[in-house]
Amino acid sequence: MKTLEYYLSLPYKLEIVPDTEEGGYAARYPELPGCITCADTLEAVTLNAADAKKAWLEAAIEDGISINEPSTEADYSGQFKLRLPKSLHKSLAEQAKSEGISMNQYCLYLLSQNHMSHRIKL
Repeated sequence: MKTLEYYLSLPYKLEIVPDTEEGGYAARYPELPGCITCADTLEAVTLNAADAKKAWLEAAIEDGISINEPSTEADYSGQFKLRLPKSLHKSLAEQAKSEGISMNQYCLYLLSQNHMSHRIKL
């Protein structure tokens, strides 16, 4: 059985967002459902989040609840299959050819550009 110390040593992702309605900040660990907290300052919400994570893990261990572990890049192959309309496939292939690159490289470029523009807005 995995111990509290084991789970506390794992690199769980902590998300902190400003609370626009009440002021201060809210924090959560996405891999630990319901593990949330809030505070008036970033420093305080970070400390509260660590306490909330420890309490959440203790309760889950005590109650025999399955505990998710953080995912890593090793959990992903870097490949996925995508079905698209023939017209879009043709258009992408033609654009990639005009750029002198493979369609795979062109699609990766488009996905990266779109992904980064959405991340910057967050």
